[in-house]
Amino acid sequence: MDRELPQTVVQQAKRRRLWVIGAVVVTVLLGVLGFRLLLETRVAKSELRFATVEIGAVEASLTATGTVVPENEEVITSPIQAKIERVLHTPGDQVASGESLLQLDKQLAQTSFEKLRDEQQLKQNKTAQVENDLRKNVNQLRSRYAVQEVRVKSLQAALADEQYLLSIGGGTKENVKKAELDLKVAMLELNQLQRQIKDEQEAARIGMKDVGFELEMKRRDIGQLQRQLDQADVKASRKGVVTWVNEEIGATVNAGDPLARVADLSSFKIKATISDTYAEQLKVGGPITVRINNTDMRGEIANIQPKVENGIITFYVRLQEKNHPSLRSNLRVEVFVLTDFRPNVLRVKNGPFYTGAKEQAVFVVQGDKAIRRTLKTGASNFDFVELQGDIAAGEQIILSNTKEYAHLKELHLTNN
Repeated sequence: MDRELPQTVVQQAKRRRLWVIGAVVVTVLLGVLGFRLLLETRVAKSELRFATVEIGAVEASLTATGTVVPENEEVITSPIQAKIERVLHTPGDQVASGESLLQLDKQLAQTSFEKLRDEQQLKQNKTAQVENDLRKNVNQLRSRYAVQEVRVKSLQAALADEQYLLSIGGGTKENVKKAELDLKVAMLELNQLQRQIKDEQEAARIGMKDVGFELEMKRRDIGQLQRQLDQADVKASRKGVVTWVNEEIGATVNAGDPLARVADLSSFKIKATISDTYAEQLKVGGPITVRINNTDMRGEIANIQPKVENGIITFYVRLQEKNHPSLRSNLRVEVFVLTDFRPNVLRVKNGPFYTGAKEQAVFVVQGDKAIRRTLKTGASNFDFVELQGDIAAGEQIILSNTKEYAHLKELHLTNN
């Protein structure tokens, strides 16, 4: 008959089994971790890019995008409201100064011109009539004034006669008083006529002046429309290349609407765009580097557009070599806005390793290992990054992205 084991023995057996199981699990985990660690720290050199730290200058810059555009481009607008009748040149055509680009239908403007001339003629006729009426009124008043002057002189003589008769006893005081009153009334009427003549002359002067202004305005309008009609055959004002033209024959255009663009392709500038985040770092006159393929050209910010569209600022670059052979209209280029210049600093080629942080981990090659170091970064641009701290010229670093190894202190470099 089996006997039941003591409780202490059973518990000891359970503990031994748990210890064995725990030891096996820990051993397996350590093995897996060690194997994984071994795999992660061994990296083939062929999978990495390297660069050597050197001493040199670093120009800190902001990267923008740009397009080559003609430095001088004339926008030709419609001088009148008209329809496009004929297109004489298309984009890409070279034109000489004074050469016609397209022809407009002048009928509408010509009708307006004839209407203005008719209105001017009517105004001139009306002016002549007004002038004649004013002259007639003044002449009538002058005639009345002359008659009144004769009457006054007659009354003056009659008064003198009455006064003489009274003095010799042949007249009466009543006759003298009546003669004095008649003369006084006549003098008042004469003065009134004199004022009327002056008022009529002043009114005539003002009236003719107003009419003169109206006629002058009509003459200016007619002259302006005449010049616009003369310009209806749209012409280039300079030698160049047609970059755009409104080729929609029959379309109606208003005065001021663009009809064509003619560019001088002997010199160029750069139209660049950048995020408005960097607005405060853009200054007129600020230095610029423009890169076309492997060619760098120097320039400066000529002007900055005040309007921000969708978070983008537009600015124009004035190049030192405006006629460089590499420049082509509408060519896309890289634009670097220089913000700082650091001479004689430790620098390395820019690459995926650089995160833009002021302090970051960098793997420095030492034999068959790459040791992680924490370095500070300074000025940077598209080509170089300034390094500061525990690093020296001649040392080699990994340029490739090493983010997945950031938790390791070192990497083992292999040749396969």
